[in-house]
Amino acid sequence: MAHFIDRRLNGKNKSAVNRQRFIRRYKQQIKKAVSEAVSRRSIQDIEQGESVSIPAKDILEPQFHVGKGGHKDIVHPGNDRFVTGEQVERPSGGGQGSGQGEASNQGEGQDDFVFELSRDEYLDILFDDLELPNLQASQASKLVELKTYRAGYTADGVPSNINIVRSLQNSLARRVAMQAGKKRELVKLEQERHEALMRPEPDAVQLAWLDQQIQALKAKIGQVPFIDTFDLRYNNFVKREVPTSQAVMFCLMDVSGSMDQATKEMAKRFYILLYLFLVRSYQNVEVVFIRHHTQAKEVDEQEFFYSQETGGTIVSSAIKLMQEIMQARYPADQWNIYAAQASDGDNWADDSPLCRQLLEEQILPLVRYYAYIEISQRAHQSLWYQYEHLAQRFGGFAMENIRKADDILPVFRQLFKKQAA
Repeated sequence: MAHFIDRRLNGKNKSAVNRQRFIRRYKQQIKKAVSEAVSRRSIQDIEQGESVSIPAKDILEPQFHVGKGGHKDIVHPGNDRFVTGEQVERPSGGGQGSGQGEASNQGEGQDDFVFELSRDEYLDILFDDLELPNLQASQASKLVELKTYRAGYTADGVPSNINIVRSLQNSLARRVAMQAGKKRELVKLEQERHEALMRPEPDAVQLAWLDQQIQALKAKIGQVPFIDTFDLRYNNFVKREVPTSQAVMFCLMDVSGSMDQATKEMAKRFYILLYLFLVRSYQNVEVVFIRHHTQAKEVDEQEFFYSQETGGTIVSSAIKLMQEIMQARYPADQWNIYAAQASDGDNWADDSPLCRQLLEEQILPLVRYYAYIEISQRAHQSLWYQYEHLAQRFGGFAMENIRKADDILPVFRQLFKKQAA
């Protein structure tokens, strides 16, 4: 029987196995706490760890107790105030735990259990059951993934890759090959010596010669090493190029004057969730950030989230820039193209039909998925109604309305939930 002992150290004297078991057992409570944390946190702290509070009654474990055996006679004391069937009135006034009245010097309770989630655990739970929809294995051009495969055995290698079983098999075969003939000769000589000793008058010269030959053979057999460097075999590994899926996500955000600070904060919060989801879940996903008012421009991550630029509103400028970047850098036959657009719905009236036309003719036939979120509590305007026609025609187009910060995570999960195979 083989025994494996895991001697890996756990960080800060914590048991990693027990932590994962605890998270699996109380996953529902932890997911609820993580979802609530997204809406109340600041943008800068949205990816930090989280303290999860679980009611003490929810972590009680079932226990076995030794029952009381035998037969016992018990006398229960009676009372002089109540009789069978009498209705007992509910006590009036505040009592312990009612939140009213003065403090009491009686009773006891138990605090809720507080569990600290690390950053990685927090993000794992936050993005559980999410994926990029309609992801397909497009032709790989620049990004090539190398995977390691077992490729038999080799006579050279590092000690960590030594194959003990194969090395011992080689050792056994070598020793058998080198010792078999000598052992057969040794058995023959020992048999002759035994026959010589059984004679009435043993020949001393013959016995001395036989003893000399036997000792010489035993010495030769003993000189064969148990294992030699020639016997050693190592596991051989090779790396092979395998096709991999490439994806690019276009993030389009309206920063016009109609987007007040609260609306921009919600849009940024949505895109930070999207950015964390992409860079954490996929190695081969590129992100293109486009901000627009009357004009659109491609920016980096820092400027996309924290720039204070503002202006009028022409949404088609961002769609045109996206189409130009797609043609120049991301051909549809080599990349899985995705897009997410955030706006408050306000747009120059004559521009909304152009947005629909550009998406219908230039963008949606080439992308895997296009998500539009409108962050507004007002009635929908022309842009929303133009996009509704696209949602009816294209299965890869989805649109949702966000009215308050608490809607962000449910909408995000709805847009990027795993689809049935």
